[in-house]
Amino acid sequence: MSFAELGLSEKVQQSVASAGYTEPTPIQAQAIPHVLARRDVLGIAQTGTGKTAAFTLPMLTLLETGRARARMPRTLILEPTRELAAQVEDNFDKYGINHKLSVALLIGGVSFGDQDAKITRGVDVLIATPGRLLDHFERGKLLLTGVELLVIDEADRMLDMGFIPDIERIVKLVPFTRQTLFFSATMPPEIQRLADAFLHNPVKVEVARAASTASTITQRLVATGREDFEKRETLRELIRGATDLQNAIVFCNRKRDVAVLHRSLQKHGFAAVALHGDMDQHARMAALDSFRSGEMPLLVASDVAARGLDIPAVSHVFNYDTPHHAEDYVHRIGRTGRAGRAGQSFTLVGPGDEKSLAAIEKLIGQPVEWQGPTLAERPQSEGSSRRRGGRGDRGEERSRGRKVKVRSSGRSREMPETAREAAPIVTPIPREEQPREERPSRRPRPERDRSDRERSPDRGYQGRSRREDDDERVIGLGDHVPAFLMRPVTVKKAK
Repeated sequence: MSFAELGLSEKVQQSVASAGYTEPTPIQAQAIPHVLARRDVLGIAQTGTGKTAAFTLPMLTLLETGRARARMPRTLILEPTRELAAQVEDNFDKYGINHKLSVALLIGGVSFGDQDAKITRGVDVLIATPGRLLDHFERGKLLLTGVELLVIDEADRMLDMGFIPDIERIVKLVPFTRQTLFFSATMPPEIQRLADAFLHNPVKVEVARAASTASTITQRLVATGREDFEKRETLRELIRGATDLQNAIVFCNRKRDVAVLHRSLQKHGFAAVALHGDMDQHARMAALDSFRSGEMPLLVASDVAARGLDIPAVSHVFNYDTPHHAEDYVHRIGRTGRAGRAGQSFTLVGPGDEKSLAAIEKLIGQPVEWQGPTLAERPQSEGSSRRRGGRGDRGEERSRGRKVKVRSSGRSREMPETAREAAPIVTPIPREEQPREERPSRRPRPERDRSDRERSPDRGYQGRSRREDDDERVIGLGDHVPAFLMRPVTVKKAK
């Protein structure tokens, strides 16, 4: 099947051909005709199957007729993250090259003034994150009564990020007669409930089993230790030993681990860049651009880069941390093996990650093969055992050992009773029986008279006078008596 058979306009077909695409993906082939027929669509497909173009291309065809009005967008696309919103804008710029459509992007990290100016002129396509969209609406700068088509993308990610109350509020603000497109990679019960509430007699398009992974991805598990330095060392060995590694994304569960791992990789000579939610928008876009261009082959990121980012040539994905949520595993490894390309994913599994791993294998419906020894077969490293053993030994001594006073060189120190065998045997001597001359004596502090100190106008008493050779005590004002005080005073006698 070709794009010409889907009912797209001539302008859209030309832009798709100029982009180098000849055949639609399964999700595009099934969803585009229903979108053009003004039907509500519930799309379920694994990541990397072309969901963005599945609603971008038919929207361009539908928007060829009509015009935008001030502060009233014709279509609205909701995305969970700034990166996804910016990526959808790039798709409209790419496929809408033959159209004269206005597109506005409402995301955080950008000034309100520039965004207000675009909305005021009128936009055909409004791409926004829920929080910033509601900010503009509450300021009175935006009206949603003219929305003809609503797209809710990455709905499961919206659920994870806590955007569902905002989404429900936005849906109430748009017209009831709108057309709604609802896309998600996974379909938990909460998302199914939202789809039933938002969609009217939808067409369900499911090109792959929910939460399935692409068959082009080679998945491996790698056993590692509990300590952070062991995990970093294991990751470096994997990167150095990876075959055909062109670029890779390294995922961490926490934002602070992203920064620590990024510095560690740079310290060991790897060209890496970091991406997480606490970075400002300019730094986030600069990091993505340097990774896309190949300037930085390694991207250390949090789950902000796990959903929907279209970087087609990613060859490897490394899960530095085992994902706490099984759905995140599907999205993470979905950054590689896109558009039929081969990809490899490696997940580091340490002690304590067994439950997360079991949930992942249950979700994807297949066990993941281990590379090297399993977690149970992995020998305990000396560094880890030394660290854990050291803490345990100290704790055991602290719990069962009785502290004794040991006197050495005139100073007293504490030593556990279990360490007496290794130390010289010294019998503690009661303080009362020690000779008086051996007792540590305190040197008496010299007493200072208040008269030996002088007051500074700014800092108060400064101790003894700096002029130690001045033995005379100053009385009154000394030689600095003002002249008016030297005048004689005449006292009148009372009558």
